[in-house]
Amino acid sequence: MPLNHFSVIPAERRPAVEAALLRAFNSANVTDVSLLSGGLSGSSVYKIVVNNRAYTLKLNPENTEAKSAVPLELAAAAGVAPKLYYNDRQQGVAISDFIDSKPVHSFFTPDKLVTELAATIKGIHAIPFDTKGTDLFETVDGLIHQFKKSNMISGPVFEECFLNYEMLKDVYPRTTADKVFSHNDLNPGNILCADEKLWIIDWDAAALNDRYIDLANAANFFVHTEDLESVFLCAYFGHEADDYQKACFYTMRQICRIIYSMLMFQLAVNCKPTGYKHSQEMDGVDMKAFGALMGSGKISLAVYEGQLMYAKALLNTAVAQMRTPRFADSLEKFQLMD
Repeated sequence: MPLNHFSVIPAERRPAVEAALLRAFNSANVTDVSLLSGGLSGSSVYKIVVNNRAYTLKLNPENTEAKSAVPLELAAAAGVAPKLYYNDRQQGVAISDFIDSKPVHSFFTPDKLVTELAATIKGIHAIPFDTKGTDLFETVDGLIHQFKKSNMISGPVFEECFLNYEMLKDVYPRTTADKVFSHNDLNPGNILCADEKLWIIDWDAAALNDRYIDLANAANFFVHTEDLESVFLCAYFGHEADDYQKACFYTMRQICRIIYSMLMFQLAVNCKPTGYKHSQEMDGVDMKAFGALMGSGKISLAVYEGQLMYAKALLNTAVAQMRTPRFADSLEKFQLMD
């Protein structure tokens, strides 16, 4: 591999990468390398060109076994993740097909998109897997604890949110039948689209989990009307969703919003300019306003202001949905099941 290309990769990782290339392609003749992303977990993702074909190279942190190694292998074998050419669990090196992704809306109408998403999620959940992950509510509790400990922002909206969350946690059903192999982070950045086919990437968080977390995560980004919700759930279950399924789905959407909100608040804490005080204002910060600013390029999730606004918008949305009769009805349905 020419040094000018290889130099993009950290020096200490180059021997493992070179060995991977030789094993996968019988060649280390890479003609191009470009960094796609450097993950918060310490993982880095590159686009590499070998023999005039593009691939994705992922490097997990050194000297740690990639937790996502087995899920990645299973997902690739099932055809929901890009084809895998090499995966060394000890070295943390994986090579897979590069997907030249295009915006999903360039291929799909909203109805068709949610149908394809549901089919993809159903395919993920059908993969045999029995390794337990962290309990969902333990994860949320930990995120909320970290948020409170940071003392960055507080107020009645947060108190209301966390009170409603505790009420939901007490009654939400934990059924074995709903524990499935789950991706756990189905945000738009992890959903690629090429030639009317959806591909799911970044399996670092994959584990056995409640089926509704994948459904809710995807829905929070792509399902914005009751009609689309009906199409989405019908495509997943193969029939019109019943009251129990609708209640699990709706309440999980709020849990997922809380999770992403807490994660974004963490990012904002880490990115806060020195000496800058967090704005305590919550009124009027919603997803519509945030989306408009994102769409116009006036704000970005790569900077503190965007992270803080997105976190507030997500939390405000969760609270607004928890104030609805549907949320109260869902809790009542769960209580009647006990």
